[in-house]
Amino acid sequence: MTFRGLLPLITATMICGGSVLVEARQPQRPVSVAKPTATQPVQPKWKSFTPPDGRFSILMPGQPERNSETQKTYMGEINLEMFVAQPPKQEVAYVVVYNDFPYSYGQITNPQTILNNARDMALKTTKSNLISQRDIRSSNGHPGKEIVYVNTGGKITRSRMYVAEGRLYQVMAITSRKQQQTLTRTITGYLNSFHVVLKK
Repeated sequence: MTFRGLLPLITATMICGGSVLVEARQPQRPVSVAKPTATQPVQPKWKSFTPPDGRFSILMPGQPERNSETQKTYMGEINLEMFVAQPPKQEVAYVVVYNDFPYSYGQITNPQTILNNARDMALKTTKSNLISQRDIRSSNGHPGKEIVYVNTGGKITRSRMYVAEGRLYQVMAITSRKQQQTLTRTITGYLNSFHVVLKK
């Protein structure tokens, strides 16, 4: 699973159109990593990562690769910022992607509508089946949604999406079925470590 191969999966989830909330509080502690076994590779060292604009922080397995892309949508051009980390000898990619909405769209559109559209677009464009979903909130109260889905190639994506201050964030772990079973706790710790940093 290469970075280039991931781009269609990643960008497809970002271009979006216009229950009881589960609190997903982000604990400030290291990612929980089980000791390696014969079937589980040695885990990389996890470090805190903050992008150049300082708008979020997250634990990553090493320095992520950054990629920027512009997509044309009915709202106008949307700039995507992607950060991807892929530990060696593992079938997994840890991804954070965000895009800012035009001011008017972000002000008038209900956050749940944005999240639902992002979910639907992700499933449609990656030809995936939804396994589970739940409404969540970021550690500082922004609305979000967690979804788990599997595509026709068997890749499983666990994604948490948040709408915060005119921006859609997607925090994803994309992995194979086999690797997903051994990395469940690590992926949960990774997702829990994401924190939106509010603008001052």
